[in-house]
Amino acid sequence: MSGDIEQTMRGPQAYTIVRKAIELMEKHRVWPTPLNFELWSHFVADPDGALAKELNRLISAGEPMTENVSEELAAAYLAKARLNEQIRDAGDKLTQELASVAKAIQTAQKSTHAYGQTLAGASVDLGAATDPTTLKKMVETLASATDRVQKQNTSLEQRLSDSTTEVARLREHLEQVRRDATTDGLTNLANRKAFDEELAKACADADEQGGALTLAVLDIDHFKNFNDTWGHQTGDQVIRFVASVIGRVGATPRFAARYGGEEFAMIFPGEDAAIVEACLEEIREEVASRMLKRRSTNEDLGTITISSGLAQRRPGETGSCTIERADAALYVSKRSGRNRVTNGEQVASVAA
Repeated sequence: MSGDIEQTMRGPQAYTIVRKAIELMEKHRVWPTPLNFELWSHFVADPDGALAKELNRLISAGEPMTENVSEELAAAYLAKARLNEQIRDAGDKLTQELASVAKAIQTAQKSTHAYGQTLAGASVDLGAATDPTTLKKMVETLASATDRVQKQNTSLEQRLSDSTTEVARLREHLEQVRRDATTDGLTNLANRKAFDEELAKACADADEQGGALTLAVLDIDHFKNFNDTWGHQTGDQVIRFVASVIGRVGATPRFAARYGGEEFAMIFPGEDAAIVEACLEEIREEVASRMLKRRSTNEDLGTITISSGLAQRRPGETGSCTIERADAALYVSKRSGRNRVTNGEQVASVAA
């Protein structure tokens, strides 16, 4: 949630917001899971916000508020706020850590400076001293000063070691936060945000290196009918299954993402359309060959199929244009009977 909403949820108005959120969830048949509770509390607390507008649109369209929809809404409207908060917290801790190290170094510098003055003074005194008692006292003073400096250096070394460990931990935490913010919660593939970022990078690399770059869009056939027949939880199971096949084939240096709902997208750096077409056929055949069962009851669900379209990026073309052509090729697959791959480079209406 944003800072203002977070503040509201810590005040007297929070009880009213919570009650209203529960009423709305019950009215629209939304289970009161922690994620849904956060979404609908945000909806009530900020009725003019982007999340509220999108929820109102879905409600008006009669869209069911499934777990899948909730996860997409959270990824689009809540993840950034959570990410910013976690980054801010990690940044505060890092600032505190660096301040502590700076203080330790400053203390060591003062100790070293004092030790230098002690040595300078001892050098002068040694030149004039002849009495054994005085010499002994001077040696004891030097030994004591040396011991203090050694202890201070040992303390500083330990502090720097501890700080190195803590900074490494914070770096790892920030990396995990980044991964969470760019990962689709249902499938563990990259999410739309991560795909857009990777596509921009892949296009820049292709322009610099002059290599091929092909994009593909894949979609589960008749998914709405499947959901209506077997329920949304089973539908989520199907999405996860298809994602597992796509993720295996789309491993690095390829890039696979859940593009939205039952749609996926893939990036193939350095690979031309013919190679990608063969890859998509492999995915299509594996998905279609599996007889699925419902986990909760072990009922046979039959088989599912996927359709896909691909397009090879043209010199100077933007990534979004290539995606549009791949999407147009997907439409050709759907229109031609589904369960097929369409190479946009071989279809005049798509390539034009």
